[in-house]
Parts: sequence; structure tokens; C-alpha cells
Amino acid sequence: MNELEKKFLQLLQTAVQNRASDIHLATNMPAAVRAGDGLTLSPVPAFTAEEMNSLCLFMVTDPKVKATFQDAQDIDGSFEVKGLGRFRFNIFRTNTGRAAVLRVINAKVPTIEELKLPAVLKKIADASRGLVLVTGATGSGKSSTLAAMIDYINTNQALHVLTVEDPIEFLHQQKKSRLSQREIGNHTESFATALKSALRQDPDVILVGEMRDIETLDIALKAAETGHLVFSTVHTSDAMKTIGRLISLYPPEQQASVRIRLADNLHAVISQRLIPACDGSKVVAQEIMVNNMGIQECIVNEKKTSEIPGFIEKGREVSGMQTFDQHLAEMVREGLITMDTGVAYATNPSDFQRNFSFGSTSASLSASEDGNVNASDHGLVLEDNGPAIDHSNQAAAALAASAPPAPSPPAMPTAPAARAPTPPPTGLKPLPSVPSVPATGGTKAAIPKIPKAG
Repeated sequence: MNELEKKFLQLLQTAVQNRASDIHLATNMPAAVRAGDGLTLSPVPAFTAEEMNSLCLFMVTDPKVKATFQDAQDIDGSFEVKGLGRFRFNIFRTNTGRAAVLRVINAKVPTIEELKLPAVLKKIADASRGLVLVTGATGSGKSSTLAAMIDYINTNQALHVLTVEDPIEFLHQQKKSRLSQREIGNHTESFATALKSALRQDPDVILVGEMRDIETLDIALKAAETGHLVFSTVHTSDAMKTIGRLISLYPPEQQASVRIRLADNLHAVISQRLIPACDGSKVVAQEIMVNNMGIQECIVNEKKTSEIPGFIEKGREVSGMQTFDQHLAEMVREGLITMDTGVAYATNPSDFQRNFSFGSTSASLSASEDGNVNASDHGLVLEDNGPAIDHSNQAAAALAASAPPAPSPPAMPTAPAARAPTPPPTGLKPLPSVPSVPATGGTKAAIPKIPKAG
């Protein structure tokens, strides 16, 4: 292992040890890692133009891309370091020379529980057919959420799961299901080409890395129509915008028929944001829409599409749906995030305050010596999912007269105890020494020495 390899591996190990999400490399500039909200400079010395060229060539494992490397301006790919993890990269040119950004991918596939995702995601993953979309901005954890749902299927059902990714991120182990993972460039030409072939490969579940164009969406809808469960991602912020984005891919004369197809085959939309947690890490806040008759009508009728958020808010108890603001209020009550964070990230701060106040009232009513305090015992009457109405004066008068309480609704459940915040993580901790770590590409072949720039 030469000095350049040692310097590069030290940077990767430091990033993984500090739970960084991204690594930034640039010619003649110090490397930086994103571990939290901002970038932190690494103690690893800057890479020269020759070193950057060699490192970028080293990261590329596709022979076809290597052949055209010197002329390429943007390159996507991934590689693996045994015992350390996988890294997704984008190489690009800047005014100062080659640059690259690497996304750190945990070697272990996360579970729904480890990511603290709502349990309704398991119910969504248990569906026999339909289109499930995970949406959000770049870096919001869409890939991790999809990986956790695929892992749940892999653990609990004997199915054929086919994934088409660009590039492959999480490597799934063969558990109860049969996993076939394909990568654009190495194993197939495009998402559309892979999807056409997928329908002849006897899949039960298909994961498409991203809905990039009308052809990919059309084939994905066809797969859902023919009895497959299809997962994919879209770069949109919520369910209503997702539906609008998908329909806008089609020309105006086809949009009415596409609305009907979406209404019939869209199973769920999971939109998410990464929120700063009390312990300095990040936690996922999600809006979850599960299709039902009311939402189908909103999709088909363009004039009613704006009513979707209202159906989501009302469907929490029955279908497990939730708005962002409902989820944020729940996380504040559980001690995962602060009140200030909840207000800052809320879609509608007044809705967030209402959801939090209603939930806090419910929690306070459940605290008593025997754990069974009714709402009417405290002078509050809950009106069909509406706000609490204060009748405390009448209740106080009744208690003073020792009158028996009126019949009351069932006891409300106790809210979970808040977690005690922990101190935020310290700065980067560079390793004093770097062991020799063999690196492999996507096929886990032995990695050759880093070539000198030609």
C-alpha cells in the first residue's frame, strides 16, 4: 500500500468513525466531511492534481467508464472497502480541477426499528401489489428507508425481489427472499430497459432507484397493474406535489387517463425530511399517505387534489397516515426533537402547535394513581377529532358538591416518556494509525494499485 492509498483510506476511516454522511474532495484543497449540519475540514493533507486524478480513476470500477475517463466530465459509481463499508460517488470537473463527493453507505442494511420509522411502513411493505413512492430532497434518507422496507420483506416473506439501482448502494444478504440486484451501466443500460426485462424475470417485488422519465413511470405503472409491488423514489417534498409531478410528465391529452391509472395503482407515498435530533444526530420526519377511496377521488379529480393533506390528517387512526406536522408533534412529545426544531421544520406552524397541544392534553389526562383518568374527570370533552372543549368550571362545581362524575369516554393512553437529551458529538477523531484495508469494487474483486496519472 503506497502513501496515497494510506492517505485516502485514513480519510475514509475517519469519516466512517465519525458517522459522516458525505466526503468532499477537491484538487489542492483540504478534504472535508459532513458530520452534522455543516462541513468539517479533515486533518488529512490536501490532494494534488495528480493525486486527485489517480484517486478518481481508482474509484471507477466500470471498464467502459475507465476507458473514457480522461474525457468524462461527470461520473457516477460506487465501490466497497472490505470491513469498512460502501461508498457512492460523483466525480466532476471544476475550475480548479477534478473534484468528487462520496456518500458513506453503512455496510449493514438498516431496519425499520433502527431508523425509528413508523410501524405502518411494515403494513405498506406487506402489500401484494401497487406503487410505493419514497420522496424527499437529496440526502433526506430515501435510500435508507427503501433498504429498510426491502429488508423487512426479505426477512419475512419468500419472494423474488428485483432491484435496479444507479448505483447499487446497500448490499442485501439472501434471507427468506431471493434478491437480484442490478446496477445501471454494469448490469443493464437504463431503468426503462431493466424494467422491461424485469417483467419476464418472475419478480414479486421490484425496486426502481428513481422515476426519472415518462418511460420508466409508464413501465412501473404497468408492473403495478399486472400484480407486482413496485418501490421507487421521486424528488418531491410531499404527496400532493408527487402526484402533480408524475402527472405533469405526460402530455395534456393523456393526463386524464394517467390520473385514473395512478388512482388505481398508487398504494402509498412516503415523504420525508431529516430533522436535527436532541442528541446531535438526525431523525426522519415523514408524511405518509396510504391510498383509499377518498384519496382516489382527489387524484382523479384535479380540482380536489389540494384536499389530499386533509384526508391524510384525518386518516391517522384508521390507516396509519400522518402529516409532517403530526409526526413532528409526536417526536417533540417523545423527546426526540425540541419544540423550537418542531416549529422551524413544520409545514404549518399553527397546525403543528394544534397537534402538539391536543396530544399533550391527551397525555396529561391519562396520568393518575391507577392509570385510568377519564377526560370528563378533568372537565374536558373531546369532540370527534376536534379540539378539547373546557368545562372545568362545571366539573369543579360538581367535585365540590361530591356529585358522582358523568359517564365518560374510555381512558386515554399514556404518552411515552420523553428521552433525556444527550450531549452533541465532539469533533472529528482522526485515527493515529491506518491498518492495511483491502478494497474491492462492486464485484468484490481485488483492487489493483492506484495508477499514476497519465
